[in-house]
Amino acid sequence: MRVVVIGAGVVGAAVADEMSSLGWTDITVLDQGPLFATGGSSSHAPGLVFQANGSKTMTELARYTVEKFCRLSHGGTQGFVQVGGLEVATTAERLADLHRRHGWLASWGVASRVVSAEECAKLHPLLDPGVLLGGLHTPTDGLANPVTAVTAQARAAEGRGVRFVGDCEVLDVLVADGQVRGVVTTQGEYAADVVVCCAGIWGPRVAAMVGMTLPLTPLAHQYAWTTRVPELERIDTGATRPILRHQDRDLYYREYGDRVGIGYYGHDPMPVDCADIARPTAGRAGHAMHQDAKVMPSIQDFTPVDFEPAWEESLRLLPSLREAELGEGINGLFSFTTDGMPLIGESQEVRGFWVAEAVWVTHSAGVGRAVAEWIVTGSPSVDLHDCDVNRFEQHQLAPAYVQARSCQNFVEVYDILHPLQPMDYPRPLRRSPFHPRQVELGAMFLEASGWERPQWYATNEHLLDGRDIRTPNEWAARYWSPIVGAEAQATRERVALYDMTALKRIEVTGPGATAYLQRVTTGNVDKSVGSVTYCLLLDERGRIRSDVTVSRLGPEHYQVGGNGALDVDWFGRHLPADRGVTVRDITAGTCCLGVWGPHARDLLQQLSRDDVAGLTYFRGKRMHVGMVPTTALRLSYVGELGYELYTTADLGLKLWDTLWEAGQQFGIFAGGRGAFTSLRLEKGYRSFGADMTWDHYPAEAGLAFAVRMDKGDFLGRTALLDAPLRSRLTCLTTTDPTKVVVGKEPVYDGDRCVGYVTSAAYGYTVGLGIAYAWLPVELSEPGTAVHIGYFDERIPATVTAEPLFDPDMTRLRS
Repeated sequence: MRVVVIGAGVVGAAVADEMSSLGWTDITVLDQGPLFATGGSSSHAPGLVFQANGSKTMTELARYTVEKFCRLSHGGTQGFVQVGGLEVATTAERLADLHRRHGWLASWGVASRVVSAEECAKLHPLLDPGVLLGGLHTPTDGLANPVTAVTAQARAAEGRGVRFVGDCEVLDVLVADGQVRGVVTTQGEYAADVVVCCAGIWGPRVAAMVGMTLPLTPLAHQYAWTTRVPELERIDTGATRPILRHQDRDLYYREYGDRVGIGYYGHDPMPVDCADIARPTAGRAGHAMHQDAKVMPSIQDFTPVDFEPAWEESLRLLPSLREAELGEGINGLFSFTTDGMPLIGESQEVRGFWVAEAVWVTHSAGVGRAVAEWIVTGSPSVDLHDCDVNRFEQHQLAPAYVQARSCQNFVEVYDILHPLQPMDYPRPLRRSPFHPRQVELGAMFLEASGWERPQWYATNEHLLDGRDIRTPNEWAARYWSPIVGAEAQATRERVALYDMTALKRIEVTGPGATAYLQRVTTGNVDKSVGSVTYCLLLDERGRIRSDVTVSRLGPEHYQVGGNGALDVDWFGRHLPADRGVTVRDITAGTCCLGVWGPHARDLLQQLSRDDVAGLTYFRGKRMHVGMVPTTALRLSYVGELGYELYTTADLGLKLWDTLWEAGQQFGIFAGGRGAFTSLRLEKGYRSFGADMTWDHYPAEAGLAFAVRMDKGDFLGRTALLDAPLRSRLTCLTTTDPTKVVVGKEPVYDGDRCVGYVTSAAYGYTVGLGIAYAWLPVELSEPGTAVHIGYFDERIPATVTAEPLFDPDMTRLRS
């Protein structure tokens, strides 16, 4: 395979190095700038590497980057200096968050510890312990030398036959019959079967050459250096001092000999259109010069007035800086995305065109390895579902949305964000047909894929009468109300309406639809019309790409309930060559209500002439509910008798009103997502992306029942024949209703971290805290005692047989 990598920065060099180490060596890396300080973000990046992240994936990418960079050197300069990282707290809220971040690191296998203010000052004597409450010390963090790392990886790749070409601007990407064929440059054409765009802040311009929208915004970020700091010479004992992060004030610090570098995110966002970024211009002897920019294209003029708060706070935190002055500074360009995650993967429309964008130095080598694995072997060794470039809904690609969300992510880069915290702007974007009624009922809305989704309803406060709903700890009580518990309990007593419109709905039709779905899913969907089958989507390794429900509405007509845009992308990539199958996202034009609770059948039978009682569990049929044509599926994600009712968006409000009016005699009410989550965990239902990801095999996730090995061949089947059981998704329960965990917390066996929490909530009808967690197989037996690390506490938990509610399925099947 002929490969062209566009961009010889820290990502492009890593991709070339990793890909060539896997045996692909016909690789050409092109850059418009001089090698290897090419003028992009890598050339001016300060190089601080902090591994702590709420995303397991991002920490894994950072950890590999650290491990690899520690092995790199060039010209006597190391690629990484492991000085450690110290994140400090000056507020009680930040100190609590550092305990949470310590929990993340423990969960993801990186050693760290929370230290006192005095220990912070010992680790870094410039700090004033009087303004600190504590810190988080991660010994394996440190300083990357980006240009050295780029050069060392490039030289290793060149040793395997890879070619690097500087002063070579890509002008166009050649495409024929939906397949990339090469690139046109200022130095001629380069043929290619695979093109990998690692162009950084120029990425959107390159992606546009194949008609691809890349939701990335270059933003200027301030970085400055002090003059000489005498105190650094006085305290120079030869011991290394850690890099610093002062997130309460959007600041970070590193040393340059006798000077201190200061980075600042506290200024207003400064977005830049990539078309307006200067480009290197050919200089003498064909060598590119940064002639269009004063220093280099990714560096803009420093704006001192924006930096004034940063300098003032720095003098408070590091009093020794008063002996120095603020020296030079830059406004350096970095890539930001709409959700703060990288953009990795292959174009939907053009085969062979890949991107590895919005990747910072911290994660660069990890991304390089993952991209190389994905291209060469078909799958990355790390879960990339949150990084896949095809994860976005169409509205999330609108230029105004991309800039607004990228700017907000710049503002929030160091903020303490709750897992449920929704974006404030731009909202509202998508509203289900039920939204007017939800507003009337006092819905407290959160957001999901742009949809306004109720978390609870204020008018349900009366449901609290006679119930004892305990208030959880402060963190779990955010975006929560006791009404959540009342709605959960009442769902098991009455009948409730749950808005399920935000979930992805996909239509699969055509003469080959059945054979196609048999091939790409693990379940046997070739059953009678009206059947509903819970299935998994697997990759060639036998690992989970998603879980779906497949409803057979006609001989070659199926409706698939999925998780998001990546499911649509996956189905599209595996269509048969004969075009006998059509896959269509029907989410926007349809809506869904979950009608769940012991009186659900009584309600529906009053409104339909169809035999509602004859619609058994995991069956579906088309029926009229009042005047509304619906597709009714006998499913329930909350573990109660009930139905999912689908109709077109224009009739959604009529469906709600019809059910609401007829349901008054049964005590009908609307339930929110908070109650929904509690009820699904009581029943042990999994949620893709939280409970299982691309990392996991079906049996490990407790989903072997969804795999029909006897149905014939399907994608991933061969790999399952000898799939290992490395760990197990396990149900943990806790007894203190005031200590409710929320997810990603470490799980301990004694002092040893053995796993991490995925989904968690309080089970209001079982009276227990519920936390699903990945644990070693030997610790997954019911009755095993463990502890969950929660901020600075250890909460006792017990492995418990699942499901906690209705294990005999009598309510669901009644």
